[in-house]
Amino acid sequence: MAGTEVSDGGAERLRRWRMVLGGGEGDGTGCALGGADAGMDAALGALYGADGGGRKRGAGERSAGLGGSAPRVARWLGDIRTYFPTSVVQVMQRDAIQRLGLSALLLEPEMLEAVEPDVHLVGTLLSLNKAMPETTRETARAVVRKVVEQLEKRLASRTRATLTGALDRSARISRPRHADIDWDRTIRANLKNYLPEYRTVVPERLVGYGRASRAVKKEVVLCIDQSGSMAASVVYASVFGAVLASMRSIATRLVVFDTAVVDLTDQLDDPVDVLFGTQLGGGTDINRALAYCQSKITRPADTVVVLISDLYEGGIRDEMLKRVAAMKAAGVEFVTLLALSDEGAPAYDRDHAAALAALAALGAPAFACTPDLFPEVMAAALEKRPLPVP
Repeated sequence: MAGTEVSDGGAERLRRWRMVLGGGEGDGTGCALGGADAGMDAALGALYGADGGGRKRGAGERSAGLGGSAPRVARWLGDIRTYFPTSVVQVMQRDAIQRLGLSALLLEPEMLEAVEPDVHLVGTLLSLNKAMPETTRETARAVVRKVVEQLEKRLASRTRATLTGALDRSARISRPRHADIDWDRTIRANLKNYLPEYRTVVPERLVGYGRASRAVKKEVVLCIDQSGSMAASVVYASVFGAVLASMRSIATRLVVFDTAVVDLTDQLDDPVDVLFGTQLGGGTDINRALAYCQSKITRPADTVVVLISDLYEGGIRDEMLKRVAAMKAAGVEFVTLLALSDEGAPAYDRDHAAALAALAALGAPAFACTPDLFPEVMAAALEKRPLPVP
């Protein structure tokens, strides 16, 4: 080739490859970084550098080096917020906690003030709850409250609107006032009365919504597995529990469990209190938790029980299945969510999930659910129609 100059496009490609490969003699780019690129590379190197993989560093190669120094970590947290968008910052924070063992540093107030709060950070804080010094607890509550308020803003209005509509539809009446007619269902119910010459339907039977009432129409029991793997699900379920509890026509009970069962219903007015009432980790006894929930059901035909668990049962499996079958036979709508989070496919006990789905009396599949889908799942359960399984 004539000449050795690199075009602007070629230089940009080399720069990007250098950022990906991390430097050292083996990257082959020969590209030096400066300014913001050097700062970004150093921030990445502190977390993903070669020392973390156990091999020797080459000259100029990234080095892992957050160590256990709180000031150094605090500076790094500030750097990554400077160089990367919030979504990337949250991933890097989560990786730092897992790869470099920084959980202990989250017990320091100045560290908590430096991090970008998200659902996974809340889960980590909850797992550290019992070890948290009093000087840190209020800062931790402020971090958790910020995440909870963000989730409520995102999810509350849509949840209330979806479930209010479901409750109204579940109370359909056959002699509605004009303002209460459900025209969609009325037309479908009278399609046999279509008059082609007039191109119209004669509404022989009217279907209407029940009028709004302050009385409790449905009861919902959220039964939440608080094992460590369910951290994100616990956070979302607590927020939804508070939203449901704010609706007068739904009586909501929230139960969390590991090998013990704790009823947090009296704290539902504040999901932050609910979250700090949980204790992530420990074993799992689903049968015991369902036994407690079953004992609190007074109107089976108007009750929805939502079990949120990865189904790794440490209790008596056959008793658990019999208990679910008994609730279904009594008229309870039973929903099993393997996870309630934005993550991908969760790890779960496939044998137990298959056993629940296989029982003819149940007809209720176990599936993972995103927070955005949860209102539709609850609406279907309240109306006793097929669940919108992803």
